[in-house]
Amino acid sequence: MMRRTPLIRLAIILLIAVSSLAQAGGELRFCLRSEPKTFNPLLVADDASETIRYLTGGVLIRVNRLTQAAEPELATSWKLSKDGRSITFTLRDKAFFSDGTPFTAEDVATTVRQMMDPQLHSPTGDAFRSGTGDVAVQVLAPNRVTITFPAGVAGLDRQFDQVAIMSAKSPKKEMAVLGPFYVADYKAGSYVLLRRNPNYWKKDTNGRQLPYLDGIRLDIQSNRDIEALRFRRGEIDLINSIDAEYYDRIGEASPALVRDAGPSLDSEQMWFNQVEKAPIPGYRIAWFRSRNFRRAVSEAINRDDLARVAFSSHAKPAMGPVSPANKIWFNAKLKPIAYNTASALQRLQKDGFRLDKGVLRDKDGHQVEFSIVTNSGNKYRERMATMIQQDLGKIGMKVNVVTLDFPSLIERMTESFNYEAALLGLTNVDLDPNAQMTVWLSSGDNHQWNPRQKSPETSWEAEIDRLMREQASAVDFPVRKAAFDRVQEIVADQAPFIYLVNKNALSAISTALQGEVPVVLRPQTYWNIERLTLKAEIAKTRQ
Repeated sequence: MMRRTPLIRLAIILLIAVSSLAQAGGELRFCLRSEPKTFNPLLVADDASETIRYLTGGVLIRVNRLTQAAEPELATSWKLSKDGRSITFTLRDKAFFSDGTPFTAEDVATTVRQMMDPQLHSPTGDAFRSGTGDVAVQVLAPNRVTITFPAGVAGLDRQFDQVAIMSAKSPKKEMAVLGPFYVADYKAGSYVLLRRNPNYWKKDTNGRQLPYLDGIRLDIQSNRDIEALRFRRGEIDLINSIDAEYYDRIGEASPALVRDAGPSLDSEQMWFNQVEKAPIPGYRIAWFRSRNFRRAVSEAINRDDLARVAFSSHAKPAMGPVSPANKIWFNAKLKPIAYNTASALQRLQKDGFRLDKGVLRDKDGHQVEFSIVTNSGNKYRERMATMIQQDLGKIGMKVNVVTLDFPSLIERMTESFNYEAALLGLTNVDLDPNAQMTVWLSSGDNHQWNPRQKSPETSWEAEIDRLMREQASAVDFPVRKAAFDRVQEIVADQAPFIYLVNKNALSAISTALQGEVPVVLRPQTYWNIERLTLKAEIAKTRQ
């Protein structure tokens, strides 16, 4: 037998060391901006908990954040019934939870039953509540399961992007996961530590098991200044969503560290209070209920200036209720809202308004004056409100800007209705219009200009109600798209919300991180977390 020389042994040792280094991905670090409220994926209702669910939860179907297409994950295929009530999944074989428990159809059944249990009050389950009655779950085989809902659920397959499958048998319950990482440690107020799931089923094209990273440290830090400072020092590797001000500060010193992915799904908008019982003068409510008045205000606002000045050009003028970033549902026929003070005054004249020595008055001689409320401390909205005040002053309107703490603002909007106009934003996480049913239905709590109507008070709101229910009950996508396109057209025409800008999706990413492809859908920077890596020298220091 030939003996290995010391030189050969040394070469083998070096080869093993190099191989080990190539497999080790190190620890990614970034911040949560609040304490996670839960580790139960079925109870997630806050951003921090959603981050952990995304990084640890295994789902049957994943909506690709880059292409916005639904792709197979734990389900290798699925079939929808014609009425949209049932979906049958064929599951991936030889998949295991992080603790080694086998994954089967029984886990899917148990997860769905828990999610739809009314006693749990699962926010995730709310998206599936299509009608009265129980959900039926039938395990057809260890790798096949059918779920039947009491009524059709529009976009049923895509809804499962939010459903992290839990184990039916593991004693670790929700801490046994099927995603790329699992929760290894948690210190309240300080950090959440995730470790690489050794049983994660996914591999890259070379057959290497994912994820590449060894772990993720999520420091709990609500102070944006401290977060930005730690990023500049290299203590954290990314800021998933960053305000324009911090973006510019970091970008001025190090342009390679910031990314602008373009318009996001989020919008900034204003609206007028049309609630009949609101404690404001009746003649002002009459203004606010006038389509000509709302359209005139919309045309008199210079959206290009708002995007350029308030957001340092990190925003785009909004065209309507859906951002162009939503590739599936945006109505491409909508036209930009032109800044045109002459057209605005012509619309107002149709309703009897007139300019009197630079002051706009209604047909009864009342001076057009109202207040816009927004949340104090939000410098972007405060800046926009001031600019809108100046724009509307050019057509003779006197606008007062009032800033309130957020609880007081919400109380006025939802309880006392003691306000005239409001300026706020709408954060969109879900692409599907069903996620905004409470906004568009006249009976909805978030139908902000006139919420919780017993029956639609206008014919156009009644038509929106009909169209939203039509798209929600339809199975065929073209039918849904046509109905929601029409909703967007009505909203653009009636202007119950005056859409101002779509903020850009801004992020900051260290040059130590590799494989990142920032997108507009959340989570913008780590949506492909299993394929992210750290540079070898950084990874080595964090093992």
